[in-house]
Amino acid sequence: MDLQEIEELIEAGVPDAEAEVIQPRGPEDDDHLAARVVSPAFEGKSLVEQHELVYDALEGRMTEDIHALELKTYTPDDAPV
Repeated sequence: MDLQEIEELIEAGVPDAEAEVIQPRGPEDDDHLAARVVSPAFEGKSLVEQHELVYDALEGRMTEDIHALELKTYTPDDAPV
């Protein structure tokens, strides 16, 4: 699955999200991905709830197209620069 497509799914499914998806183990490893997602929709939500929002945005692709996703979620105020 294309990284840009994953970013677009996350941004479409999580309100006002900015998503960045990379292959942390290098371009030859399509199975392990990492995503950094910043959204005001995470305000007041637990880490588990934040991650559920992202997984819901991926519309079931976690079981078919994406093997592993390291996920970091932030509110705009908490996002590292």
